[in-house]
Amino acid sequence: MLATNIYRGVVDSEPGGRRGRTRALLLECALDLFEQQGYERTTVAQIASAAGVTEMTFFRHFAAKERLVVEDPYDPVIAGAVAAQPRTMAPLARAVAGLRAAWGRLPEPESAAVRRRVRIAAATPSLRAAISANNAATEQILVDQLVADGADPGPARVAAAAVLAGLTAALLDWSQRDGVALTDVVSAALDTLEGRR
Repeated sequence: MLATNIYRGVVDSEPGGRRGRTRALLLECALDLFEQQGYERTTVAQIASAAGVTEMTFFRHFAAKERLVVEDPYDPVIAGAVAAQPRTMAPLARAVAGLRAAWGRLPEPESAAVRRRVRIAAATPSLRAAISANNAATEQILVDQLVADGADPGPARVAAAAVLAGLTAALLDWSQRDGVALTDVVSAALDTLEGRR
């Protein structure tokens, strides 16, 4: 989903190791090129060249160019966090509580890079399509978990869609406002979904 796939980035088993440094370099070079000449006009060959690696090395780290901006390794964490919430909760409350718990277990993102990724994604129609596909997959995982735990499919679908739409809207708004902490925006969005704001 946008609210995890963009701002959290990719979990690297060795973030300080060679693999982590190469991924970070590829991402940094790609973001620079995307901002300078646009996402669509930037090629994998240009990104690899800017990073001083081969295209083969690029593809060892990212399956496709869009994965530099849109990546989603967190669906299992989210599903597990929703499953851990009391089954007596309404689907929306359960989804929000699960996402809040999942967010609390994930590493704090590096906001400047995340903001750049979100801005690029928001300005690129083909990336918005990829984000929609990721959000749809995350929504289905949430629905499946809620239904497996006893929720009716209709309310489960509405709850999952509402949570993802709320987080996506908050994230897109945050990307245009410098000086606002991402953690605060996510917390505020979840508070709004819970009816606290």
